[in-house]
Amino acid sequence: MSNIGKHRRGIVGTILFHGMIILLLLFFGFVTPLPLPEERGILVDFGNSATGSGAREPARRAAQAPVKKEEKKKGPVVTPPPVNKPNAQPKSTPNQGKEKVLTQDFEESAAVNSGTKKSKVDEKKKREEELARRKKLAEEKARQEEQERERQAELERQRKAAAERKKREEEQRQIAEINSRAQSAFGGGKADNGPDSKSQGVTYGGGNQGSPDGSPGANRYGNGGGSGNTYNLSGRSLVGGLPKPDFPGNEEGTVVVEITVDKYGKVTQAVPGIKGSNTMNPSLLAAAKKAALSARFNTDNNASAFQKGTITYHFVLD
Repeated sequence: MSNIGKHRRGIVGTILFHGMIILLLLFFGFVTPLPLPEERGILVDFGNSATGSGAREPARRAAQAPVKKEEKKKGPVVTPPPVNKPNAQPKSTPNQGKEKVLTQDFEESAAVNSGTKKSKVDEKKKREEELARRKKLAEEKARQEEQERERQAELERQRKAAAERKKREEEQRQIAEINSRAQSAFGGGKADNGPDSKSQGVTYGGGNQGSPDGSPGANRYGNGGGSGNTYNLSGRSLVGGLPKPDFPGNEEGTVVVEITVDKYGKVTQAVPGIKGSNTMNPSLLAAAKKAALSARFNTDNNASAFQKGTITYHFVLD
């Protein structure tokens, strides 16, 4: 076997490896950046000679240029002075110019620095004063707002107290009025006839037919009737009197009806036989419920949408 045949794999591997390296260099290595980077200069120390030594930069000779111009102008007209005089004059003039320039530059720089520092101090002081003034105004405003809130809260408390007091007085007045009406309406049933009374009844002869324990104005005679019927509804008053129930049977008792009244004074719901009742006779319960649903109370727009109360009916036999 020849030498190439023995190293065939090595040759092929070497060619493939170097080919891949060349391809990688072509695609990723030899790339021209576009756009091309900008050209940048290099700072070079200012000077007027190819040689020199020292660490500090000499001051510029700003006063030499005017002297040279004057010498050029005077050259054609005046005879040049001796060699020693021009040499002496430039030596004294540049020295004086250097001293003046350096001294003047130093004074201006010090004045500028001092003025800048003073200006910064003044600005800082003004900012601090402005911040202090704003803080004081904010604190004063917050204090005034707190006082206003306290004043409004006190006014609201006084208003609520006055409204509550007025409401209690109104309730007491209505209770007193209700009691007065009840006494005048139900207290006359037991009294004797006055001098102006007239006979009443469905039989014959004179006299006031009915029961001593009955209710004045009842339309039943001899079969019993209600006596001392009352209601309890805070802050509301009856319109047209309390409706009287029919007496359907021969049993007596007390029926307490729970009523629900809207703000317009209408009884929307009646539940007879609640706590306080001493009979569960269906006829008496039905009669009490029917009478309670026909009751009407005063309209109160400030009242709750639905208000609960009670009506108590007393059924008494002869």
